[in-house]
Formats: sequence, C-alpha cells, structure tokens
Amino acid sequence: MNGVGGIGAAGGGLQQVLAIRRQVVEQSDALRNLREAGASGQTGATPEVGGGFADTLRSTLDQVNTTQARANDISAAYERGEVTDIAQVMMARQESSVAFEATLQVRNKLLSAYQDIMRMGV
Repeated sequence: MNGVGGIGAAGGGLQQVLAIRRQVVEQSDALRNLREAGASGQTGATPEVGGGFADTLRSTLDQVNTTQARANDISAAYERGEVTDIAQVMMARQESSVAFEATLQVRNKLLSAYQDIMRMGV
C-alpha cells in the first residue's frame, strides 16, 4: 500500500513541478522581452557615443561582472532565507554562467585571431 501512496504523492509533486516550470518559462520570457527592449534602446544610443572596441569590451565586462554580483547576492539572500523563490536564484545563476561562458568564448576567439595575425608573414 505504500507504493500506491507514493504514486499519489508523485502526482501532486508533478503538478508542483509543472507549475514551477511554467513560472520559470514566464520569467524567462519576461527577461527576454526586457533585454530586447533594452537592446533596442541601446542601439540608438551607441552611434552617438562613438566608443571604440575597448570601450565596448569594457562595458560588456562590466555587465558580466554586474550579472555575477547579482547572482551572488541572490544566492546569499536565499541562503539567509530572505529569498524563497528558488527559480529566481537558479535563473540568476544560470544567466551569470552563460554570460561568463560567452565572455570566455569571445576571449578565446580574440586570442586565436591575435595568434593568427602574429604568425602572418610580412
């Protein structure tokens, strides 16, 4: 009889998991919409600034750093019990991880391009 109770409990747990998944998807869509709105606002301002490659790289690294600091703050708040939404914590950590991995890939491509240029004969 214990197995039957376990199945019933799993059914209720499944509904909770589906509800959490739905919330995560909704939050992800909301974040994507905010980023698209922010990106469209930033593209209009970029030509006026006239910044070069170094400025763009610096601002991108600052954004990645901000994302990582936010993820650390949310994780610490969750550990203290101030934040109870685990989906928010996991999304912040995942966003931080993706931003860092993207930065790492850009660095690797830049380093590879630099090495290719240095190997060129004059």
